[in-house]
Amino acid sequence: MIFKNKLAVGLLMGALGASAASAQSLVYCSEGSPEGFDPALYTAGTTFDASSHPIYNRLTEFKTGTTEVQPGLAESWEVSEDGMTVTFKLRQGVKFHSNDQFTPTRDFNADDVIFTFDRQGNEENPYNDVSGGTFEYFSSMSMPELVESIEKVDDYTVVFHLTRPEAPFIANMAMDFASIVSKEYADAMMEAGTPEMVNQAPIGTGPFQFQAYQKDAVIRYLRNDDYWGDPAKVESLIFAITPDASVRYQKVQAGECHVMAYPNPADVQAMKDAEDIVVMEQEGLNVGYLAYNTQVAPYDNPAVRRALNMAIDKQAIIDVVFQGSGEIAKNPIPPTMWSYNDAIEDDEYNPERAKEILAEEGVEDLQLKIWAMPVQRPYNPNARRMAELMQEDFSQIGVDVEIVSYEWGEYLERSKEEDRDGAVLLGWTGDNGDPDNFLAVLLGCDGVGGSNRAQWCNEEFDALIQDAKVLPTQEERAPLYEQAQEVFKQEAPWATIAHSVVYMTMRPEVEGYIVHPLGGHIFNQVGLSE
Repeated sequence: MIFKNKLAVGLLMGALGASAASAQSLVYCSEGSPEGFDPALYTAGTTFDASSHPIYNRLTEFKTGTTEVQPGLAESWEVSEDGMTVTFKLRQGVKFHSNDQFTPTRDFNADDVIFTFDRQGNEENPYNDVSGGTFEYFSSMSMPELVESIEKVDDYTVVFHLTRPEAPFIANMAMDFASIVSKEYADAMMEAGTPEMVNQAPIGTGPFQFQAYQKDAVIRYLRNDDYWGDPAKVESLIFAITPDASVRYQKVQAGECHVMAYPNPADVQAMKDAEDIVVMEQEGLNVGYLAYNTQVAPYDNPAVRRALNMAIDKQAIIDVVFQGSGEIAKNPIPPTMWSYNDAIEDDEYNPERAKEILAEEGVEDLQLKIWAMPVQRPYNPNARRMAELMQEDFSQIGVDVEIVSYEWGEYLERSKEEDRDGAVLLGWTGDNGDPDNFLAVLLGCDGVGGSNRAQWCNEEFDALIQDAKVLPTQEERAPLYEQAQEVFKQEAPWATIAHSVVYMTMRPEVEGYIVHPLGGHIFNQVGLSE
């Protein structure tokens, strides 16, 4: 439990209770607790909502509501003709936050950029193993092989020297893992013997300053009045952590929260019909899936995986779990994304044939653990119910399913293990609008032991996605991604389940909220009417 600026629990909870009546405080009913506050260590949207969006900035940023890249802490950038060097001109006069342990003595500069990425890729950096985390995005995106060096030309010019061209590189720099951390703060905490504070008591340059966190209950932020960009519309931002969707809605109705995430699909129509409730919706750039552990028998056999896929009644899942807010997924990328291969045929729902294939492969008395997420996500509003439906489906082909779950942070961490038992329900919302962000991060060889929960490394697939990312145009890259989707479907490391519509529920006094296609809940320019 962390409290900054000498706030007491009682004062914090009192502020929460009164905040919805004040136009100076915005209360967001979030669906879960963050794993920490250092975005580079994690991959969950719940964590990014609480850390990278309010607290930090990146060299480039996505314009809220789009996948358009715009200047952030870099005012401009230039890519060499051969694509091998990227030069960023940094913004001057940007202030870092402060807290009880740290007051910055200088503005943001090139040293912070170099530290941010060096700690992720350099095992000799003292922060490489702080907090016991792994820099999952950095590794899964092949950044250690891509970034040869980062050169400081002067305090406000940095050059990334790459080993190859990388088409999505500028967009990648706008992703959450690339949030810029203060080197001066990190050095001070290391000298004090408390380097973990970089994760627990974050210091950034963003529109809100972290103030306090009571685990599993509430996070409090104050507006950063020294912010280099457009100042936040409210004086304070509060995350009221509320895992149950029905309770979140009750809080919105009661005026205890202004905005809530992920309503129950069954409740959406009633919310739309209710007075003084606003429901926003947008087709999500996402996919929900069941990832087999392809390194553990018999799931190392593609025929077995395809047979299991044939046993899943995906339409029943759409009807029962999504209740009209989703569509069946056949590919690992959503149909709204360029390079989507619509010619691919989905797995046939045929339990009898699935049973025959298992017998042909010599698989009998199979016992399977299905991991069900403990939180709602945009790509899966009720993982437990989905797992129960799969349990029934698999029982029809003689497969005995045990459903397991863990606390969200533990779930994410344990599901990375290469010898993990069972298949994991997970999903993904795009980070940058590029197919590489799905295909390479979730299914590439560099992601094994991390974001690739199927632990699947296929040489043909990996060669296609690695070749695609060095080509300069979408027209050249798309055919390779389309071929990669064919390999994926044949090998079946996942059962692709659904793409969903994203709903956001809020009170009518909320002004300026935009549903972001990349899944983040961003309150920088959200205000409250009188």
